[in-house]
Amino acid sequence: MTRIKNIISNQYHQLNFAERGRIEALRGLDWSIRRIAKTLHRNPSTISRELKRGTTTQFNASTRIFEQSYLAETGEAVYRKHRLNSCYSGLFDHCHLFCNALATALKVRPRMHSVDTFVHQFKTNHPGIVCPSTPTVYRYIDDQRLAIRNSDLPAKLRRRVKRPGTKHHRINKKNLGHSIEERPTVVQARQELGHWEGDLVKGKRVESEPALMTLTERVSRLEIIVKLPNYHADTCLKALQNTLYDYGTEHFKTITFDNGAEFSSLSQVHGTDIYFAHPYSPWERGTNENTNGLLREFFPKGRSLVSASLIDIQSAQDTLNHRLRRSLNYRSPADLMPGLA
Repeated sequence: MTRIKNIISNQYHQLNFAERGRIEALRGLDWSIRRIAKTLHRNPSTISRELKRGTTTQFNASTRIFEQSYLAETGEAVYRKHRLNSCYSGLFDHCHLFCNALATALKVRPRMHSVDTFVHQFKTNHPGIVCPSTPTVYRYIDDQRLAIRNSDLPAKLRRRVKRPGTKHHRINKKNLGHSIEERPTVVQARQELGHWEGDLVKGKRVESEPALMTLTERVSRLEIIVKLPNYHADTCLKALQNTLYDYGTEHFKTITFDNGAEFSSLSQVHGTDIYFAHPYSPWERGTNENTNGLLREFFPKGRSLVSASLIDIQSAQDTLNHRLRRSLNYRSPADLMPGLA
């Protein structure tokens, strides 16, 4: 059996002006739609739509009546007009209001929004206005199409990609107290409020320099920041105990710290249970580590904290606690724990 090669392309092409001219001529000879389609190797539906597109009303001077007839020039003109209206010039050209508002919000200090939370709030407040998605906004920033740069997004600049295959031995070399392995399972499940993670944020890595003790609640992400004159073990113990008394020990069921020497005395704290993560395992206190990264926007690494006033620290704490979080379904930590915010 001889196989016939199909030479007709499956890809559709728009009618050109020459084809429209042939349609006009053949239609003038009273050819049917199917006959014209077969001659031009087109689908009858294509010819039918083209006739509707290019048919116009003309006055016949000899018969002195108005007649309906197809004109190739009319069909071409209508096609060109439709093509101009159908071409979408791009999302970016339709979201100037959003882009201007985003640039303003991200340059405010203290900054209340991330890119993602601003996109969410803008969509909620302006449902009828064009708004790009979060990944699209980041792409616009990388392409330098907005009035903001990556330098306006400190967390993005600090982001590092993990090397595949990197492992750490999770063996406690120091026995500062209860290991994280002894911590109640309810803490890991984030099923109740009152379980915290803690660490120090240091300006300069000198023991006599001031530091910030940070406590982050695991469920609400609420942040408490306390300035320390130094990060000696006895200073950390005193600061944590005073913080528990100030806020109320009933709000602190457990606190998990890392294995640093500055926390070696924290097992003596009264009013809560202290647990210690494995060495070289910051992901075991990921909530606190992430919030500390956000705090670096206010207190950059390597800059002394001597000049950081209580007003500065309280402002940073309030900003973080009232910033919307995607992990909280776009609520703020203060919404979940208003009594401590």
